[in-house]
Amino acid sequence: MWRAFFLSIGVFLVIVGVECLAVEKVTTKFHDPPPPIATPFDTQAEKGPRKNLNPPPWAPWSLMSSGIVVCLYSFTLP
Repeated sequence: MWRAFFLSIGVFLVIVGVECLAVEKVTTKFHDPPPPIATPFDTQAEKGPRKNLNPPPWAPWSLMSSGIVVCLYSFTLP
């Protein structure tokens, strides 16, 4: 069970690292929670600003290398 857990964490880190190599900026679709509706006739909720994420240049390589190390560690577990 632990082997599969660590292997999945390592593969996830490698995939996220490869994705960070391919993008320059990530914009999320998630907004802040809408404010409570004041009246029953006010059904239009305002949405908050979108969040931007700019991965630094060292992030993809460190994610991929730590993912590979975790995958190698999972192969040594009994």
